[in-house]
Amino acid sequence: MKSSISVRLVKVDDALDMLAIYGPLVLNTATSFETEVPTLSSFEERIKAYSEKAPWLVAEIQGKVVGYAYATDHRSRQAYQWNQEVTVYVHPEYRKLGIAKKLYLLLLDMLKAMNFCKAIAVITLPNDASIGFHRALGFMHIGEMKNIGYKNGNWYNTSWWDLDLNANQSAPKEIVPIKAVLSKYELTRS
Repeated sequence: MKSSISVRLVKVDDALDMLAIYGPLVLNTATSFETEVPTLSSFEERIKAYSEKAPWLVAEIQGKVVGYAYATDHRSRQAYQWNQEVTVYVHPEYRKLGIAKKLYLLLLDMLKAMNFCKAIAVITLPNDASIGFHRALGFMHIGEMKNIGYKNGNWYNTSWWDLDLNANQSAPKEIVPIKAVLSKYELTRS
């Protein structure tokens, strides 16, 4: 089944399929600190906004959306502009097939091509699988925030990880717009 995984750019029409993956995580876990499942229209707006600046990728198996990964600004202040927070979600029935890795490797490569310097991952604890996944991809543990999120009657810690994308620069290069790097990749919105 691994060989039948295809990755493409997100479309607004993917919102419903992605909410089918994301919604149960919002309702039943602390993986996301959202406490209410976004409406379809708000999720569509999120797709439009995020995918204008950075990659948002979708994985499919036989035409079914089985996972997605995207990058967003880590913080809004100007000095943070070379850093992106990265996220990946995979449908529970399709985990352990290499989908998250395939999505992340492409996402990280695209961010590097855009001249971003760091990818940052924030993992709600406990989550040994996600920690192992990020460590295997070269992310380094940079800290932990204690009792930072309260959800479903519990306080949660988060573990912070970063990956150098364009290290050893005396000054960062100008960010290349997403549209300018897409030609390097064989991706479609179909």
